[in-house]
Amino acid sequence: MKFSVALACLLLPAAEAFTPSSSNVGSKTVLANDLFGGDDDGKGATKDMSKALPFVPRPKLLDGELAGDVGFDPFNFAGADKASLYYMREAEIKHSRLAMLAVAGWPLAELFDKPLADAAGLPTLLTKSGASPSILNGGLGNVDIAYWAVVVALAGIVEIESDKTREEKGKSYLLGDCNFDPLGFFPEDKVKRQAMMTKEIKHGRLAMMALTGFVVQEAIFRIPVVAETPFFFKPLF
Repeated sequence: MKFSVALACLLLPAAEAFTPSSSNVGSKTVLANDLFGGDDDGKGATKDMSKALPFVPRPKLLDGELAGDVGFDPFNFAGADKASLYYMREAEIKHSRLAMLAVAGWPLAELFDKPLADAAGLPTLLTKSGASPSILNGGLGNVDIAYWAVVVALAGIVEIESDKTREEKGKSYLLGDCNFDPLGFFPEDKVKRQAMMTKEIKHGRLAMMALTGFVVQEAIFRIPVVAETPFFFKPLF
């Protein structure tokens, strides 16, 4: 029963491609325009339909140019122009990457933080229930200030490098490019590049929903996610 409720919570957040812009809040025509607008041929028929919702036209800005674009943005979070769209996509990519790291680190911390801390003679950073520290779980105050300093420094380095790469590459700049690919995963071929970027954004969206599920599940049941759903995180035998 608990797992069913948690799973429902996991599926609640919409798999939106973009985060909201304050300039779009309060628009009365946004929903109608994006759900039922689109390019019209003058005879009442639409030229392009949404891949996500084939029975409605796609939003005008979502023309398939960006990886992972399936024409789904019913609340016009992408904004009113290409500049806003690209800004939101870059924000989505950054949040996706953070979520992919976090969704792996969250259960790993719950599984190994205490054993490693005990072995090193250090206090565990997990909560009393064994959950990862978070805003809802508490425990963030126990994290050393040096950790936060490193996090802020790394974030700043990534942002600076991203800005430098954008200026250097100009029109050839790809959204989310922070000039970091030490293992050479990003292919040179354009078709393979698009496929790689599509995989990244899809995995990132899934990670954002999964991480939301972790947070909600632990906030409701007050036990670690690895204990609530052990078959995902522990050997079956």
